[in-house]
Amino acid sequence: MSVAMDLVGSYTLHPGQLHSITGHRPVMGRGTLGRLLRGLQGEAVERTLGQLFSLCSHAHRRAARLVLHAANPHPDQPLPVDPPVLLWLETARDHLRSMALDWPRRQPSLPDQAAPQAWLHNCPLSISHTSSPVTPDQAWETLTQLRRWLEEALLGQPLGHWLIRHRDNKTLAQWCLSHAPKLPPAQHLHTWHALAHTLAPGSRRLDLLSNDPVLQTATMQTLANTLANDHNFTQTPSWLGACAETGPWTRLRHQHKPTTAQVSAWTRLAARWTELIEIAAIQPHTPAQQLPALLASGAQRVGDGQAIAWCEMARGLLLHWVQLDAQGRVVDYRVVAPTEWNFHPQGTLAQALTALAPQDTSSALELAAAFDACVECKVTAPAHLESRHA
Repeated sequence: MSVAMDLVGSYTLHPGQLHSITGHRPVMGRGTLGRLLRGLQGEAVERTLGQLFSLCSHAHRRAARLVLHAANPHPDQPLPVDPPVLLWLETARDHLRSMALDWPRRQPSLPDQAAPQAWLHNCPLSISHTSSPVTPDQAWETLTQLRRWLEEALLGQPLGHWLIRHRDNKTLAQWCLSHAPKLPPAQHLHTWHALAHTLAPGSRRLDLLSNDPVLQTATMQTLANTLANDHNFTQTPSWLGACAETGPWTRLRHQHKPTTAQVSAWTRLAARWTELIEIAAIQPHTPAQQLPALLASGAQRVGDGQAIAWCEMARGLLLHWVQLDAQGRVVDYRVVAPTEWNFHPQGTLAQALTALAPQDTSSALELAAAFDACVECKVTAPAHLESRHA
């Protein structure tokens, strides 16, 4: 299936202006996605969503499988649900891909390198999109190889030791400084740190997930009702009357951790590197009941033929809602992705951009990188300055 560019969409950031974010993804609004999927069922829904959202296809396919399973009008024909290790593996791949491809592009101040991806030499996890099915055993083996590669080729120490020593933002920044000459991700984070650690827009995290099953059920029911009744929600989502942001720094596992650290553009960027290490540090021999709840995912039936699913992915929290008919075919389908939360025209990023000077494209680029749109994003400037891509 080919997707027209006018469905993909883009964003433009305008520092120093009241309306600091313009643009959207047409596929997310006006019932477009529901019309594209109407009448499909099962694997056809997963496959189509994977093609529509190719950059994060694995997460969309997982969320689709979860939501279709929960809404299935024929519970005697359950759909298989992938184990968490497959989500962990693909999220690690997404983080690596972003560091290798997106970070250099979003940091034009650094000189061009002859081989910008040379640091990935011998990395056991390819950053290329893959459509080949991976078994859980294969995923565990690849994560084990990734851990060894990180320990031996990049960090020179066990991942667990590194995580203990670099949880603090100050020590992490120092590590980036010392490793910048030989490790591009550390170089990018070090270069960003000079400006991004002072960019500290107020944070209102998206807290839709809970370890309390009663609260979780009530929250998802309310959210599903909103999705079903508000066609505009998927493009400009809000929660409890306010905008919210989502990313690796807002995971369910971080929800109740006490911290006095300031949440800045830099900590939002660094959270991606830290999460890559956390994923690779998981040991495959850990008993299933003791595996960490690293990335939350699940689904809930919310009505007759209706369900909602959630999945923590590289860019944040992904939500799928579906209405099926009696034969299990899609009547309506809606997706709320991290980009729509983070690039909301009244959200945290928008307010931070408005507070900048109109000519401060450098800060705007740093903020754009921190919030990480999954579509094209550029920064405009006054007429005498050139527009720049984030």
